[in-house]
Amino acid sequence: MEAINASTAPRLQYGHLNPSPQIPTVHLNANAMPLPLVGMGTAEHPFDPLRTKSAVSTAIELGYRHFDTAAFNQSEKPLGDAIAEATSLGLIESRGEVFVTSKLWCTDCHPDLVLPAIRSTLRKLGMEYLDLYLIHWPMSLTPGPPAFPIRREDVVPMDLKGVWAAMEECQRLGLTRAIGVSNFTTNKLDDLLQFADIHPAVNQVEMNPVWQQHKLKEYCAERGIHITAYSPLGGRGRVGNNTLMDCQVLKEIAAAKGKTLAQVSLRWLYEQGVSFVVKSFNKERLEENLKIFDWELTDDDWLKIREIPQKKRIYAEAMLSNDGSLHGVAISDIDIVEI
Repeated sequence: MEAINASTAPRLQYGHLNPSPQIPTVHLNANAMPLPLVGMGTAEHPFDPLRTKSAVSTAIELGYRHFDTAAFNQSEKPLGDAIAEATSLGLIESRGEVFVTSKLWCTDCHPDLVLPAIRSTLRKLGMEYLDLYLIHWPMSLTPGPPAFPIRREDVVPMDLKGVWAAMEECQRLGLTRAIGVSNFTTNKLDDLLQFADIHPAVNQVEMNPVWQQHKLKEYCAERGIHITAYSPLGGRGRVGNNTLMDCQVLKEIAAAKGKTLAQVSLRWLYEQGVSFVVKSFNKERLEENLKIFDWELTDDDWLKIREIPQKKRIYAEAMLSNDGSLHGVAISDIDIVEI
């Protein structure tokens, strides 16, 4: 895959959301503010609301203006509190300077629960609207408090058409400026696009040099669906290792450039016009994530990265409890692995 030169990448523009440092933005296929390509993720386990709020405040001071949360992650309230405090302190002029994404969890992934769910999210954030609201996972669960791992018997058939109609209503009512999906494969997007009046603006998926998503990226580009990458630095699997951070190819490229392995991975995403949300609550790493704009990967770097063995970290089966059984839903119905 040929690298996209940062100076000529299609649909990218330098915005005026955060003058220092200046983070490139991309226009979505919706009436939303441009999306800053570098964002901060707020999912953390175990969850600590005070730590989350403090980290978001630090990120705002550093220039971050794109924040990703979710009902399942419990981070909506501390994120909203940090943004409100930053506004009162004059770090930002208004809530309108930040791009906020949240997500509909599977227990609310039913047509009659979507509107109550987004209104609950907005109450926790203390906001009147979201910039982007996503279906968190192509799966519906029996309504009730979220639990993990997911009990197999709680997985129920998903009414995607009805849920998406309710998502469209969220946008029409002004509760969100744009709508989209997360963890959707090309097959799932095919199903959705057959009946969608409003096409998804974003598909947020696991994407990084050890899970490159070539097929999905090409599919989304052809249909005007922007990709946001989560786990852009790999994240730790069930056995505690991080395949990306242990990758010798990336280590060699980073050493040759005098950069960190993390910066090489984020630059690889950036040169493709992909946005990403990095979960880091460490100030030095938050700063490091922004230092990817004044250098480039070479063609040789791209060829080497293309040959890295692929290994997905998050998949449907790993979300489910070991005991119990699925009823009326096949594992293929909720699978998020793109082949």
